[in-house]
Amino acid sequence: MTLVLALLGILIMVVGIAASIALHEIGHLVPAKLFNVRVTQYMIGFGKTLWSTKKGETEYGIKAIPLGGYVSMIGMLPANKPGQQPSKARAQYFQTMAHQAREDAAAQLTEHDSGRTFISLPVWKRIIIMLGGPFMNLVIALVITAILVSTFGVATPTTKVHDVFECMTETTDASALDAECDPDDEPSPAWEAGLRPGDEITHFNNQPVDSWDDLSAAIRQRANTNTTITYVRDDEVINETITPVLTQRPVLDRFDQPVTDSKGQLETAPVGFIGMSSMVENQQQPASAAFTVVGDQISGTFSVITVLPVKLWETAQVLLTDGERDPTGPVSVVGVGRIAGEAAAQQDIPIEDRAAMLLSLIAGLNVALMVFNLIPLLPLDGGHVAGALWEALRRGWAKLRGKPDPGPFDIAKMFPLTIVVFGLLLTMGVLLIVADIFKPVTLF
Repeated sequence: MTLVLALLGILIMVVGIAASIALHEIGHLVPAKLFNVRVTQYMIGFGKTLWSTKKGETEYGIKAIPLGGYVSMIGMLPANKPGQQPSKARAQYFQTMAHQAREDAAAQLTEHDSGRTFISLPVWKRIIIMLGGPFMNLVIALVITAILVSTFGVATPTTKVHDVFECMTETTDASALDAECDPDDEPSPAWEAGLRPGDEITHFNNQPVDSWDDLSAAIRQRANTNTTITYVRDDEVINETITPVLTQRPVLDRFDQPVTDSKGQLETAPVGFIGMSSMVENQQQPASAAFTVVGDQISGTFSVITVLPVKLWETAQVLLTDGERDPTGPVSVVGVGRIAGEAAAQQDIPIEDRAAMLLSLIAGLNVALMVFNLIPLLPLDGGHVAGALWEALRRGWAKLRGKPDPGPFDIAKMFPLTIVVFGLLLTMGVLLIVADIFKPVTLF
């Protein structure tokens, strides 16, 4: 049964990834057709065509390597200037490649394509077409997240007590909950105040606390200070006095993740601590809360991308050592599938929670696809947007100076950089796939 559930989870994720890629490309296809650009192909995957059908002027199909997709529009490159030939410079190879690409693009044009090429569109229309794919990923993530937060709810720390440290040991993290106390160990403030699992704290320092954030902030500020605490147990209201101890606790970022310094050491700060952990419960939120959740995911994904070279280097090191993968680091589609399989196979977790985890993975994947495609480098969507913006800036500057219109920006000139970026993306993909096979991320 466990194997069947794991395979089912992987299958669901494969379908989710394929649907996300297909909808991403539809995000490009629809505005292109609305702006009357002739679209020759809409393909899911790369390599050899497995199946295709032609409707109107567009061929729709599926290719053998399901690692992406593309929409082929005519006239994405300007024509070669009359008599233009590659120079004899060192860059001749790339110039020849660009020259041939322009010729190939021109060969697709027919006498009926006047005004229907991509490059003949105003800059703002080209930007809309290229942002259509990432926008579609954003819509998918928002819709799925809205369903999750309004039905399954959001895992939220509450003011209910989950566990209590019996004493203050040298280790003041979750591992200390199972540690045995020595006779000379001081009892933790929470234990001494009578707090036990299941109690619900309602007031701290005579102030009502409605959330774990309120309670945690109040505790941190009351180190070594006698403080009143009110909690409820079996409908009985109990008032006690508690004195948070001053201790070093990890500094957390806005995503509640521990912050490390430039040397990788955990950053800590002296704050008040009482020795308890919060009970986490799924709490339903309005669908509009999806904007906040997805916004945090977008910010977190951007943060990962800024340190992506470091994360990839760490992944390569793990492959050659006995180390473990960083669960917050990048993974490939293979890794996402494995995580989905593990989540589906957790029979001790209610089925609705497993379904929520799978949907959350698909939403998170779409956030990652959106953010990654916005990187302003070719061949990514962001590279085309950057090229269009540069063209608008260049034409505007020429107009201000009374100079001739320099014409469309020729992205074929960026082929050397495009090849480098493509090679890096390929290397990254291979590295992560190998790591996800031999040193997978383990979340359960």
